[in-house]
Amino acid sequence: MKGHLVVMAKAPRVGAVKTRLARDIGLVAAWTFYRRTLYAITKRLLDPRWTCWLSTTPDGARHVARGWPPRWRRIPQGGGDLGTRLLRPFQTLGPGPVVIIGSDIPDIQPHHIAAAFKALGKNDVVFGPATDGGFWLIGARHQAALANPFHGVRWSTEHALADTLANLAKLKNGTRVGFVATLDDVDEAGDLPKGAL
Repeated sequence: MKGHLVVMAKAPRVGAVKTRLARDIGLVAAWTFYRRTLYAITKRLLDPRWTCWLSTTPDGARHVARGWPPRWRRIPQGGGDLGTRLLRPFQTLGPGPVVIIGSDIPDIQPHHIAAAFKALGKNDVVFGPATDGGFWLIGARHQAALANPFHGVRWSTEHALADTLANLAKLKNGTRVGFVATLDDVDEAGDLPKGAL
């Protein structure tokens, strides 16, 4: 069954994206990095092996053709905290496995996504750990496997992945968890790859 790849994305507007990075390098430089990275990864990851979705915010921006990468279907992120917005595609897309990534992972390649879908062949949930203690990818084979592992997660900290895994362990439903490659996401200037600007 064909899977769904979802990229969480904010409308690429100056001052609205990569605000932590902008504190270090300025609003325009942060916007430039975000826009380039969003376009590069969506171009690179457009693949007939999976259905490609942008989960966009603000919700009204999903109807604005200019500024969004072409050939990706768009769904609104909706309201709520990050955990609620991450959970929504698992609840609304389907059938088939769902893999969700952020839009700030410069090194991501199609083989990373293929590995995540492959890992879901023998696991209920899969994570792509980030070097900062969070995760750049989460996937689930089906909605019931995920339940809600995001309650009380300390987002934007080194505890995000550990908190999510602890929540999954509390479900006591025998959820099998797999992992794919560890990659860097970009939150601050120190995370930027060489030559990114």
